[in-house]
Amino acid sequence: MTENEKNRVNEFLSTLYHLSANTREAYQHDLELLIQFCDNQQISTWAVLDGRQLGSFIASRHRQGIGGKTLQRNLSAIRAFYRYLIRLELVKRNPAQGVITPKSPKRLPRTLDVDQTGQLVDITHTDPLAIRDRAILELIYSSGLRLSELTGLQLGSLDLADAVVTVTGKGNKTRKIPTGKKAITAIQHWLKIRNEFAAEDEQALFVSQRGTRISPRSVQLRLQQWAVRQGLVTHVNPHMLRHSFATHILESSSDLRAVQELLGHADISTTQIYTHLDFEHLANVYDKSHPRAKKGRK
Repeated sequence: MTENEKNRVNEFLSTLYHLSANTREAYQHDLELLIQFCDNQQISTWAVLDGRQLGSFIASRHRQGIGGKTLQRNLSAIRAFYRYLIRLELVKRNPAQGVITPKSPKRLPRTLDVDQTGQLVDITHTDPLAIRDRAILELIYSSGLRLSELTGLQLGSLDLADAVVTVTGKGNKTRKIPTGKKAITAIQHWLKIRNEFAAEDEQALFVSQRGTRISPRSVQLRLQQWAVRQGLVTHVNPHMLRHSFATHILESSSDLRAVQELLGHADISTTQIYTHLDFEHLANVYDKSHPRAKKGRK
């Protein structure tokens, strides 16, 4: 690849000011890998690269163990780059069109069972931060909140009398979710001491020691610390509590549509992953209890 052709990549990247820094860095990395491939294949210009060669590039990356999502991003960067070259009339076609990436196997979300969840959220410490953290964990598990939904809650988001929390989810969509008795009790304990922390006029439900809205990162770190203190041997994150909420509801009710509404999923197919989790639970029970069960189920 000539130096002039390589410079086209830098020119293209300079037009991506509207994207995040992480995305621009990822695109730069993807295109640098493509340049290396072209150099190895003695491809001198972008106009020469064709779909077959580009398919070989993706296949070689896949053989190196690169997953489907990363390969899709590789192709997204290349497609965008070629659209730029086409606008400049430097090439006539986009070789990335029609190139298919291998699909990544779906990973089932990790969950806690009911006993593990109870062990985690039953915090008995009485210092102010422990009271706040119990309210946070109880609410995530009780209502299946996303981390961003939790940290975005205002004082007015809660209706303690009706045991309902109003959250703003993806796409700025608002939904009302029932909240359990234990979560309500934990939140009431937190509200009694919240003003000791909260800055004047701060409307966030959960605040940090600085008195401002608690950050998602702080919630993640505090949850990790509590998992250790409560004796759990597995790594725990806020999304795992949301997954546990959905799985436990589905195990008891088998009502996928209700779980979809509670989680705020726009598409039922997103919620259907929990049916696989539910089957895993049933399969494990079967394997352990039936005298003629097939052992070693994958």
